[in-house]
Amino acid sequence: MQAASNHPSVGRVSLPERARSPWWELGRRLLLALAILVGTVLLVYFDREGYRDNAHPERQLTLLDAFYYTTVTLSTTGYGDIAPADAQARLVNALVITPARIAFLVLLIGTTLEVLASQGREMFRVARWRKKMDQHVVVIGYGTKGRSAIDTLVNNGYDRSAIVVVDPGPVALSEANRDQLVGIAGDATRRGVLRQAGVEKATHVIITTDRDDSNVLVTLTVRQLNPDAWIVAAVREQENVPLMRQSGANSVITSSDAVGRLLGLSSMSPMLGSVMEDLMTYGEGLEVAERDLLVNEVGKQPQRLPDQVIAVIRDEKVYRYFDPVVSLLARGDRLIVVRPAKELPWAPRPGTHGEELAEDDD
Repeated sequence: MQAASNHPSVGRVSLPERARSPWWELGRRLLLALAILVGTVLLVYFDREGYRDNAHPERQLTLLDAFYYTTVTLSTTGYGDIAPADAQARLVNALVITPARIAFLVLLIGTTLEVLASQGREMFRVARWRKKMDQHVVVIGYGTKGRSAIDTLVNNGYDRSAIVVVDPGPVALSEANRDQLVGIAGDATRRGVLRQAGVEKATHVIITTDRDDSNVLVTLTVRQLNPDAWIVAAVREQENVPLMRQSGANSVITSSDAVGRLLGLSSMSPMLGSVMEDLMTYGEGLEVAERDLLVNEVGKQPQRLPDQVIAVIRDEKVYRYFDPVVSLLARGDRLIVVRPAKELPWAPRPGTHGEELAEDDD
């Protein structure tokens, strides 16, 4: 405990970066440059006794002369027609106006080029990303559920570049970018935001916001934009499941009921609870996976296979392994199995990688 308390990162306050438009940054720095210009004009004007106009030595500097001298001085033009004549004016030039000149140039020229170059580079990257983005996964909400869903996708072979996160929170988007994910800022109930994420071309959409009413509205909007996408949505209350399915969700997960059931099982049977937790934890112990049927498995009973088959998918319907409809496996079937987590969930068992899959003849 003592070692942990001495760690430099413990207790450190980390504030999220404020996302601002490049044009806002440019405008702010232009105002700073203008402030330097005005301040220098006033400084020269108030000290006008120490300056001399070589073209009119007998005339005292006016405010317009002070402005003229300041502009040609800060821009490093320096015609020399107006110059500091006494020691005080020269000292002010050396200690105040010269640093102001440097700051003016840095703000007005260096920052302008940096902002414009950064904006152009970002626009090019976004355009290139949009051109490549197709057949991707859109995850709406980057909270605990969203991050876990993405981790599962990545662990099962999905490329992070094929996943897009939509979230209104700047902190969540910053975390998504840190996790090498593309983020879209905005409310996912708005069509424009979903179009920015390329929902029309997405194959899967995962909806994980914390409000069931928002999830229903997002599901309706996604389904209108992409009738073919496979939509998976989370709900907090079981009573909202039918409404979510009517809205267009293909699969609905009740988060509160799932957690409550796991808590109840762990209370009644700690060992059963640990097995269920094992099945839900990726990369350790047991894993639930879906795989293709192999040619040498056609005509066999599900119970006779090396894998522990718990369900069979036939004609887009799921049957339990003991259902008489799937007493004998047929071409085109897919299997839901329990297997060691060290095996790839989407691949056949070790030793059968080269075998022909029993695909449907149609």
